[in-house]
Amino acid sequence: MRLDKYLKVSRLIKRRTVANEACDAGRVLVNGKAAKASVAVKPGDVIEIGFGSRTVKVEVVSVQETVKKESAAEMYRYL
Repeated sequence: MRLDKYLKVSRLIKRRTVANEACDAGRVLVNGKAAKASVAVKPGDVIEIGFGSRTVKVEVVSVQETVKKESAAEMYRYL
């Protein structure tokens, strides 16, 4: 699954366009490297997102095309 879509489906970022812009600005790292929105995400990858002065670091647990709001947090775990 594309990185921008994963960020939206997992609800780490609210909108896909915002996820796209964050990737273009270099604020999203996958496994320690700056990632474009089109990078394929798979279980085991580590995603770091820079939100201003705060950084969120998560590990991808599962990849699903659609998921309910309540179970979206099960797609990743915080590190």
